[in-house]
Amino acid sequence: MNLFKKDQLNLKQFSLDQDQKKYSILDYNFKLFFLIIAAMAMGTVIIVSVDETKLTKQLIGAGVCILGMIIVSLIDYNFICKYYMVLYAANIVLLGLVLVVGSGADSHGASRWFQISDSFTIQPSEFAKIILIICTAVFLEKHADDLNTAKTLLKLAAFLAIPIGLIFAEPDLSTTICICATLFIVIFIAGLSLKIIGIAVLILIPFFGGFFWYIQQDNLPQFLNGYQRQRILGHMYGGGSTQDQQNNSIMAIGSGQLTGKGINSSDVATVKDTNLISEQQTDFIFSAVGEELGFIGSVIIIAILLLIVLQCIRVARRSGDKKGMYIATGMAALVSIQSFINIGVATSILPNTGLPLPFISYGLSSLVSLCAGMGMVLNINLQKKKY
Repeated sequence: MNLFKKDQLNLKQFSLDQDQKKYSILDYNFKLFFLIIAAMAMGTVIIVSVDETKLTKQLIGAGVCILGMIIVSLIDYNFICKYYMVLYAANIVLLGLVLVVGSGADSHGASRWFQISDSFTIQPSEFAKIILIICTAVFLEKHADDLNTAKTLLKLAAFLAIPIGLIFAEPDLSTTICICATLFIVIFIAGLSLKIIGIAVLILIPFFGGFFWYIQQDNLPQFLNGYQRQRILGHMYGGGSTQDQQNNSIMAIGSGQLTGKGINSSDVATVKDTNLISEQQTDFIFSAVGEELGFIGSVIIIAILLLIVLQCIRVARRSGDKKGMYIATGMAALVSIQSFINIGVATSILPNTGLPLPFISYGLSSLVSLCAGMGMVLNINLQKKKY
């Protein structure tokens, strides 16, 4: 009789677990979904305005990404996280291969892409952002009770050092900084001790002071590439071609005034017509936003990105477990940090560096990775706490 009751209890628990995996359409975060669609739509309009030859590719890419985001949103994120070491290993392989056989080298000798065809490239570092958020989330959940021990922090540092080091070696300093900042926020949310943060700050302040002194010494061996030094020093002291790019970007944004010159306007000259900004559809897409849509359009773009971040934070707060909270927090941090860096470069607040504006800039690797990450956030919302 006891065995029968035990079997009944196990069957009831199994049914309960199964019921928990049934998703309700009422729990789907349509606000976040449509905010992402709105950002991608506005991005497509601006990209095509800058370079109309990108229309077909961008529409197909955006459509595939939206479909992929929906599919990922219906896959249990715990199932994806179960294979985090497979994702980690695949990430290491791709980042290592791009250093060896990457053929998408830019004018500075950086090798960051796999050149699949004349018009199609894959950038592994974009996928690394999402993969490392997942891997860090799983690690932090496993070490929730001993995060602030030296052993755990050293293990985490070693775990992240390999992929981040490979990205830095491409070289891709901007992506390295973006990933480190994003993962730091996730680790902080996981409960990193304020004492440890304080010690780190006391170490980093003189370190950065020494760093800025060191890169100005021409007679010492440098670990940064020449163009990276020029960008930093050019921003500090003015001058250089990269600073000219940023000055042209500021001019374009300012010329848009309140309402902008209009999309594809032929009545007035625009910066894109004069080619004063190279690759405006990627790193300097915000200059096109300011010029063609003006202050109002720029505020709308920033507001949409801010609302996406706030929705991710809301999902994190209502997550059913810590792992889901860390992933949603990571996506919120990634979008906010990357947006700040991109707009900061376009407005010359930060040194010139190459990071796309999330969902707005041209670049399918970035769009695919972001939509995959947002798909997981949408699934986390489907399994939120029931109040």
